[in-house]
Amino acid sequence: MFNIFKGKTEQAVKRSKETWFSKITRLFERRTIEKELWDELEELLIAADVGVNTSAKLIKQVKDRVERERIDDPQKVRAVLKEEMIAMLKLNEIDKTGPAAAVSPRIILVVGVNGSGKTTSIAKLAWASKRDGKEVILAAADTFRAAAIEQLKWWGEQVEAEVISHRPGADPGAVVFDALQAARNRGVHIVIVDTAGRLHTKFNLMEELKKIKRVAQRVDASTPQETLLVLDATTGQNGLSQASHFTQAVDVSGIVLTKLDGTAKGGIVLAICDQLKIPIRFIGTGEKLDDLAPFDPQAFVEAIMS
Repeated sequence: MFNIFKGKTEQAVKRSKETWFSKITRLFERRTIEKELWDELEELLIAADVGVNTSAKLIKQVKDRVERERIDDPQKVRAVLKEEMIAMLKLNEIDKTGPAAAVSPRIILVVGVNGSGKTTSIAKLAWASKRDGKEVILAAADTFRAAAIEQLKWWGEQVEAEVISHRPGADPGAVVFDALQAARNRGVHIVIVDTAGRLHTKFNLMEELKKIKRVAQRVDASTPQETLLVLDATTGQNGLSQASHFTQAVDVSGIVLTKLDGTAKGGIVLAICDQLKIPIRFIGTGEKLDDLAPFDPQAFVEAIMS
């Protein structure tokens, strides 16, 4: 899916590479491996937003391999570090784009706090889907704010996707129900649902999110569903707290990491995968509709550690 997006990762991590990961790469230009290297590596990883626990775990894995395989060449140690990073980012993810997901319509529930880039990400996902030959309907289930409905309608016009909406204050579940019915009647492949930009501390809004998922399942229990959580990379470790609350409310199947190109702390990618065990599905690489890339662990590590 989304085959048109290639070669965007390097663009997205440019600042992070120049600010922190180039320093990590230079650590291994020395002739020998000494204790100071590990201490400096840990400091740089934490500074790059990898987090204390994930940094310690990563270094232990590298040190264990270095000792077990009797590696004394700094460049080979660097290669081991890259391999362990890639392994940390490769989570067991169910492929939702293959034959099992061929049933239409497929529903993508998009959740996230205000300001995370949620609505823009929905537009990018719709644009990518249409470029792949899929018909898309957008469901304006953020009925708490009239501006949210109007914003989604505007994006719908930009990507030429129909938007199903009700009046402000209407039942979000009813919007989703109508969108799914419309998709089934018209042979539409994908329904992307915009939800309220709820704060993760708002219990009643989280309950509304659960209700939307139940409504979708009642329409057709066989409908392929996934829930994408949009996280702003610039929020760093705070984003992990947001994500943990959302995963308690709904079964988050993947993460869209936005604004990665706007932060120098790309290490949050490692922290997300290690701490949350949720795969990153897409990364934001800019502000244009096609500035979205499927997340590739190897491409990411090669880009920041080259």
